Amino acid sequence: MSENSPADHRSFQRTPQERANQKRLVDYSSVQSLPEIWPIAAQQFKTIVALKDPHAVGGHKGAPSTFTYAQLYQQIQQFAAGLQALGFQGSLDETGIPARIALFADNSPRWLIADQGIITAGAADVVRGAQAEREELLFILAESGSTGLVVEDVNTLTKLGTHLDSLPLQLVVLLSDEEPADSATSHETLKILNFSQLMAVGASHQLTPVSQNKETLATLMYTSGTSGKPKGVMLMHGNLLHQVRTYSDVLTPQPGDRVLSILPTWHVYERSVEYYILSQGCTQMYTNLRNVKKDLRDFKPNLMVGVPRLWESIYEGIQKQFREQPANKQKLVQNFLGVSQRYIEARRLSQGMSLDNLNPSAIERLSASVQAAALWPVHQLADKLVYQKVREATGGQVNQLISGGGSLARHLDNFFEIIGIEVLVGYGLTETSPVTNVRRPWRNLRYSSGPPMLETEIRIVDPETRKPLPVGERGLVLIRGSQVMKGYYKNPEATAKAINPEGWFDSGDLGLLTPQNDLVLTGRAKDTIVLTNGENIEPQPIEDACLRSAYIDQIILVGQDQRSLGALIVPNLEALQQWAASEKLHLPLPDSLPNQAATPTEEFRKTIDLDSKEVQNLFRTELNREVQNRPGYRPDDRIGAFKLILEPFSIENGMMTQTLKVRRPIVTERYRDIINGLFA
Repeated sequence: MSENSPADHRSFQRTPQERANQKRLVDYSSVQSLPEIWPIAAQQFKTIVALKDPHAVGGHKGAPSTFTYAQLYQQIQQFAAGLQALGFQGSLDETGIPARIALFADNSPRWLIADQGIITAGAADVVRGAQAEREELLFILAESGSTGLVVEDVNTLTKLGTHLDSLPLQLVVLLSDEEPADSATSHETLKILNFSQLMAVGASHQLTPVSQNKETLATLMYTSGTSGKPKGVMLMHGNLLHQVRTYSDVLTPQPGDRVLSILPTWHVYERSVEYYILSQGCTQMYTNLRNVKKDLRDFKPNLMVGVPRLWESIYEGIQKQFREQPANKQKLVQNFLGVSQRYIEARRLSQGMSLDNLNPSAIERLSASVQAAALWPVHQLADKLVYQKVREATGGQVNQLISGGGSLARHLDNFFEIIGIEVLVGYGLTETSPVTNVRRPWRNLRYSSGPPMLETEIRIVDPETRKPLPVGERGLVLIRGSQVMKGYYKNPEATAKAINPEGWFDSGDLGLLTPQNDLVLTGRAKDTIVLTNGENIEPQPIEDACLRSAYIDQIILVGQDQRSLGALIVPNLEALQQWAASEKLHLPLPDSLPNQAATPTEEFRKTIDLDSKEVQNLFRTELNREVQNRPGYRPDDRIGAFKLILEPFSIENGMMTQTLKVRRPIVTERYRDIINGLFA
């Protein structure tokens, strides 16, 4: 592909490396539906542990549990048989859609048993987490036309209230073993069973095989997104099987490899990876935020799937440990990190793997090789003294971390490369099942989202004219492939807007393709901030740069139709208080927040708050440094006014999605008066 040709790339053939990987794994290329995975897996990996839930992380009040592959298959079959015995057969409606059963629950082995049990019975499941707002769950139930409901526990059922009586529900199943009578009083017309009761029904009923194929609806996944009313994404068996068949081009796990699971299991990213790793005989262990640090050390995972916010929290935890060291050790660590940064940059350039210079001259390669060789001894010393200990905190046996759900900030990409933990960043959306692109272990181009998956086409077009753009030019990312959804359920207008007549899906993301066909994301079309001088600013890369500051925990840029950018910043209060103490300043916090500042003594020069000149000057210096040090800095990137706020963006307050992405419209609306004040 020449650099002036349109940025339109298709991937329909495997590379030699990918073909070699395929030969080492169990082949599912002939499978036509998701339930066909489990008898094959049970036969191949019968006594290997498939699922471990040592903390009983699910909210259904269960006990710690473990399932081998043979047991998992048996449980799925029994759950499906129970549903069939209670009236759910594999019949299709007049539009060719199977019956829908909603599954409102969170991570646990029983979630997977219910998910695959529903589909094995011949229905399609409609999934969402039990922690979602009641109004959203009720909307999904009604809009999807679900006639069955599987919920986490009695509390979840109680949350939905008497509104269920007006819906066409025939059956409710609790994933807990609580007595259904505890919830039956307000739902006298509903048949309610707990998990054990359903399984008992299934044990005495013969499962009837159901005819399903790649064009059969497997699941409806309602996008919470960062704005707007949820839309039901129709994913067929073929969409999700594409992921099972093609992840092997990237990951080659061995039977018994350990995988730590922390993301919402109902989210398409976690869900599709789980299907794949379980199809290859891995052992998945469920963890949560309370136990993840201990589980990393004890379980020693070989693989973990996460989102940028998770890697950011791990990074910040390591940085906190560095900051707690004596001053001389802190200086040594920072010097090591500086040398290692120069080492990895030189190594990338010598290998032709620097995004800023993908086609270095022979002289540039040679010079970079010499520099890398000179820096290597210090980098190796740093690895022995520092980085090895960091890896041990993750168990010391991580082969790869898989990152999705958003682009990874450059400083995180650099840091994990420095400490010797490989991060493979991927890209996709719920509407694409989700993965369309992912970096490969043998071609891990940092700051990119990698080349397309098999059977996937990527096209970069002008956002206005929709004409294809040349390689290297930024535009709107369009996707076409086997993983793209059928459409939005009962929403032909939204479907037509998202997928054009030629089958190209409009991702809404901005990016470019390198000459080697790696996708580089640059922002979100609807997130673009347009200043009064006409400059278009993509906020994400600037926000990622600012997060390198130890004093910034979260940040969102604002400034639409203003002369300059502004920012809302959630400070890292612990780091900020340490700074204040070092400056002999007393920084008290409200009683509702953890207050680690010492009681004022004569040693403190004065008491300050977040609006004090000293704090404002600190953040001004931090913002200016991090923004100006960002590659491709322009004067319009400078952040003008900013406001420090104490309430973090979180799932609980509605300002983050379940995959920990900031919901910009919600945040800007919540802080509308403050934002207006920044530009007054």
